[in-house]
Amino acid sequence: MLAVMSEKTIALVTGANKGIGYEIAAGLGALGWSVGVGARNERRRTDAVEKLRASGVDAFGVHLDVTDDVSVTAAAQLIRERAGRLDVLINNAGVAGGWPEEPTTLDLETVRRVVETNVIGVIRVTNAMLPLLRASAHPRIVNQSSHVGSLALQTTPGVDLGGVSGAYAPTKTYLNAVTVQYAKELSGTGILINSACPGYVATDLNAFSGTQTPEQGAAIAIRLASLPDDGPTGQLFDDNGVVPW
Repeated sequence: MLAVMSEKTIALVTGANKGIGYEIAAGLGALGWSVGVGARNERRRTDAVEKLRASGVDAFGVHLDVTDDVSVTAAAQLIRERAGRLDVLINNAGVAGGWPEEPTTLDLETVRRVVETNVIGVIRVTNAMLPLLRASAHPRIVNQSSHVGSLALQTTPGVDLGGVSGAYAPTKTYLNAVTVQYAKELSGTGILINSACPGYVATDLNAFSGTQTPEQGAAIAIRLASLPDDGPTGQLFDDNGVVPW
């Protein structure tokens, strides 16, 4: 298995059983990569893998709950046994609070839940996968962020980001800040890490109110996952280029 896998780029996409995550997996698979479909729901994960395989993608299921240490450790071990390394990690799994959601009336348990998945979960998965990424010749990490996490856009007059978001939007700002710190620590290692803004995509995260398709939303993450070795790191991108912090 290791000999066969060494010939392919190995990627893991968290939250890949539906929406943007699924389309990222499909897009990476179309490049000829072997893609781990990370998801906590067994049925949805199995269905996604079967659908991807039916379309010609070399997909494999990875039981992964980003909020659970045991699950994440087991996922890293599975990839280690299957391939011996990880070339690309896409931290796509995320949850939203309510929307709009005023900070003066926030339920603190909602804040904890969103931070646990959108920030701590990314740190948990990234740190577990780093030894496998260090074994790659061209390691890449992509953190799924959002335009709503940009403080510059949030404070620009006339920019409409969908109203007040007391929980979800700040977690993306936090994630952007964490991405910068990873980039600083990993400078010189060859590991490129960036944040991606997929745009306003119709998914169950926003009750399918978005104006873009999941396939369109997946494009920037796929591009950042396949950056050349001299590509950027520690930045925030959408389809049009760099997004201000």
